[in-house]
Amino acid sequence: MIAEILAVGTELLLGQIANTDAQYLSRGLSALGITVYRHSVVGDNPGRLREAFFQALERSDLVIATGGLGPTMDDLTKETIAEALGLPMERHEPSFAAMKAFFDRLGREMTPNNEKQIWFPQGCTVLRNDRGTAPGCAIEHEGKTIIILPGPPRELQWVYDNQVVPYLEKRCGRKFISRFLRFYGIGESTLESVLADLIAAQTNPTIAPYAGSGEVQLRLTAAVSDAEDADALLDPVQRQIEARVGEYLYTDRWGSMAETVVRLLAQTGKTVAVAESCTGGMIASALVDHPGVSQSLLLGVVSYANQAKETVLGVRAETLERYGAVSEQTACEMAEGVLRISGADVAVSTTGIAGPDGGTEEKPVGLVWIGLAEKGKPVRAVRHQFTRDRNYVRNSATLAALDMLRRSIAK
Repeated sequence: MIAEILAVGTELLLGQIANTDAQYLSRGLSALGITVYRHSVVGDNPGRLREAFFQALERSDLVIATGGLGPTMDDLTKETIAEALGLPMERHEPSFAAMKAFFDRLGREMTPNNEKQIWFPQGCTVLRNDRGTAPGCAIEHEGKTIIILPGPPRELQWVYDNQVVPYLEKRCGRKFISRFLRFYGIGESTLESVLADLIAAQTNPTIAPYAGSGEVQLRLTAAVSDAEDADALLDPVQRQIEARVGEYLYTDRWGSMAETVVRLLAQTGKTVAVAESCTGGMIASALVDHPGVSQSLLLGVVSYANQAKETVLGVRAETLERYGAVSEQTACEMAEGVLRISGADVAVSTTGIAGPDGGTEEKPVGLVWIGLAEKGKPVRAVRHQFTRDRNYVRNSATLAALDMLRRSIAK
């Protein structure tokens, strides 16, 4: 099935908001084995919307339109598409009752223009929206499927996950089960080269590589008539992949490196502390994003200034004088210091030159040392040389530090 996503809204064309809806839908549709060929954006203009819709319908089996379902005069997506297809509009009473109950709960009056949201093309399937007042709808027309969804991301995501996915699975007669393998320490081109024969021979399940920020993902998708059959298809392929690049695989579920670390900490009962200079609290923040880490993260120190490295962490003045703040020796003493004062099982530290200034020939911009200290083991530090801008360096250092933690905890 070939799909196209048609986003409606002048605010998108003006750059006032980002089109995150298309990103969410593309990821969701690919997980169902549906190929998205195009993204289109059109303003709140009936003529241009009608033209864009017919173009999308001509070249695609599935057209998903987002936005333009609200109560205002420029919200014309349903009306324009219904007119283009020659379908009259009719009032959907269950949606009216749900909308009235929504306003009653808020203690607000439902103004007459809100009723516009509960009129739909005749014969469509109404897609309930439990996160807002504008339901979506699905239309079957001459062998094509048109799905119209609300624009606000929170609403669109709920309607897609809870209404659209079951609708599409029922039409396809199959379920599409995806498994996400996430890798760190190997580039996308290298990964694809190592797995080239598997990717070329893919049928069911399919293998799709994605490059992330500092990491790579593979999506394995199996098409099955019964969800319980999916593992029988996915497991052998994953075993083949792990046999070749398993050392770089850190999770086989849709979760970040930080989430993986938090999960491992909970499983092992180990505790952690962090001492950050160039990352400025990003490691601790990444961990705190995930619930349950309060049992494992004992201490986070942002020691950006040399004085803080000395007075808080106990880095020796001689070390800073002789080797500098960005050095293997300082990274090791930072990790040792935060391990000592926290009493944690493992500690990680970062010190580097994020740029854009401050680099030298000996210590260029992008140089980062990451230290690791573990109870009862020698402390060590690893040198990294990252490129690009300041944010990329800091994000890359955070990911590398989390990977060091992951490997230490998993032992």
